[in-house]
Amino acid sequence: MKKIAVLVITFMTFFLCSSSKSTSTRLIRRLFLPSPLTPESLAFDSIGGGPYTGVSDGRILKYIGPDDGFVEFASSSPNRDKIVCDGIADFSSLQETCGRPMGLAFNYQTGELYIADAYSGLMKVPYYGGCPTQLVSCVEGNQFRFLSGLDVDPSSAAVFFTQASSNFQIRDLQRLTGSRDRSGSLLKFDPNSNETTVLLKNLAVASGVAVSRDGSYVLVSEYLRNRIRRVWLKGQKQNTSETFLKVPGRPDNIKRTSNGDFWVAVSNPVSPPPPPRPPVLPLAVRVSEEGKVTQMVSLVEEFGTEAVSEVQEFNGTLYGSSIYVSYANVFVP
Repeated sequence: MKKIAVLVITFMTFFLCSSSKSTSTRLIRRLFLPSPLTPESLAFDSIGGGPYTGVSDGRILKYIGPDDGFVEFASSSPNRDKIVCDGIADFSSLQETCGRPMGLAFNYQTGELYIADAYSGLMKVPYYGGCPTQLVSCVEGNQFRFLSGLDVDPSSAAVFFTQASSNFQIRDLQRLTGSRDRSGSLLKFDPNSNETTVLLKNLAVASGVAVSRDGSYVLVSEYLRNRIRRVWLKGQKQNTSETFLKVPGRPDNIKRTSNGDFWVAVSNPVSPPPPPRPPVLPLAVRVSEEGKVTQMVSLVEEFGTEAVSEVQEFNGTLYGSSIYVSYANVFVP
């Protein structure tokens, strides 16, 4: 706990020097999943239903209220067998068949839910859920091995997603911290032409992705390089990339808010890392459209010393998830 206290002080100092606001949170409630299922990312439909979350046995679940909790909405693998798959934990070898939905995002124009599955590739399901349709399973002749983040441009309906690594699989996630993997990539899928384009290569575990409010650029987080890159899609800098923000920790998913800024889920390992995985200081970091940190929220109350996967704002409330716990948190800063 002393190390956690030192990290908190370090982060407070960093963000105060960056002219940002440092706050604590008030936990409203926990949305429990059937153990041992663990969530990755979250999504809300166009009428505010949800949250939806992809869990470790290959299903997408929808939260429908405190009485009934989460119910099955869809699955992310076309070969999923409920008898074999229902209830499997994260990092199981069965996930290659059962599926492991990572990134989720709705196309609000059509109501379709897009899914980045770690093994099955880019999928989608209709607004009413059910079985998935596989859209892309490989790029440039290489099969996907570890898809991660996903976002949909609300204007063009283009789908941006990441391959965290072409060398690792989801069950190797706990080994990534000490690796030097540089095989991640940022990709774009055009639903009108069904074409997939590689926008950026050689990323050090490409995790989260978010397109800007005006569609002029897309952000991608590099987990092992502690930074977020920006790729310009329009304007004079089109087809160029640059560092958008350096983060004092491991950045995971990025989610755009209704105001156009972003929440980044950040985890900083406590050193030295004991097995099987290091305890971390989980944080929610709010970033402006210009790449300035405006708020930092400690999530120790919500997640203890487990890594946080995603923080998303909906109707002024924050929702957070982690692949190491069997619940999603609802809280306010």
